Amino acid sequence: MYRFLLSRQWVILALVALVLIPTMVRLGFWQMDRYEERSARNQLVADALAAKPVPVERLTSPGHTVTSAERYRTVTAKGRFDTDDEVVVRRRVNADDEVGFHVLTPFVLDDGKVLLVNRGWIPANGPSQTAFPEIPAPPAGEVTVTGRLMPDETTEASGIKDLKGLPDRQIMLIDSEREAKRLGVQVLGGYLAQTEPEPKGDTPQQLGSPGDENAALNYAYALQWWLFALGVPVGYVVLARRERRDRAEAAAAAEAEAEKESAPTPV
Repeated sequence: MYRFLLSRQWVILALVALVLIPTMVRLGFWQMDRYEERSARNQLVADALAAKPVPVERLTSPGHTVTSAERYRTVTAKGRFDTDDEVVVRRRVNADDEVGFHVLTPFVLDDGKVLLVNRGWIPANGPSQTAFPEIPAPPAGEVTVTGRLMPDETTEASGIKDLKGLPDRQIMLIDSEREAKRLGVQVLGGYLAQTEPEPKGDTPQQLGSPGDENAALNYAYALQWWLFALGVPVGYVVLARRERRDRAEAAAAAEAEAEKESAPTPV
């Protein structure tokens, strides 16, 4: 009844199915791993944002690498802004995907150490972005700033190339060790994405809060791949039964036609 399954066409189809099933199962497990990773990162971000603010020097120090658990923690610092050594970070976009700069201002703490403060986004003065832009001044004198602690930026993590030969006072990536060499002082590891005090006139535009990664999408993809894997043998059986039925019907039709042709002709 199912001898046709030994034909070349059906053997190849069976082999393809045997390859597809474990492949789809593995893809489902890969998507589940992605789901768990994203869920864990979302939880780290949520825990960091929910934590009470602490003085910045409790979490970072010169040469320190900000960890995943410390990222997005709300910290405070007391000191003064040093606009003389201010730089801008190129090729940054705002919420409307407009290209401009991030303003990176050294913040001198009471003990002389420096905290790098990303005060937010400003538009570029022109398409070339070669001229140093006009930057609204931060509060003068001693002030307390609050913001989210962020790790130093790298090409690997951000996808941004660290270009050389840039215009004066412009950088591509925020790197506390490099800024320490430029300033000639001790600089705390990482930087602060400022949230308070809010700028006058809403400029620079402060950076938005981090959003959740869509972990549920990976979960849905995992279920989808496993359903596909289940559908392969089901589809094979359905096709085989349909082929058997079609062959049986064709054989019955051929037999009926043969009987009709062999029947004696009435006189």
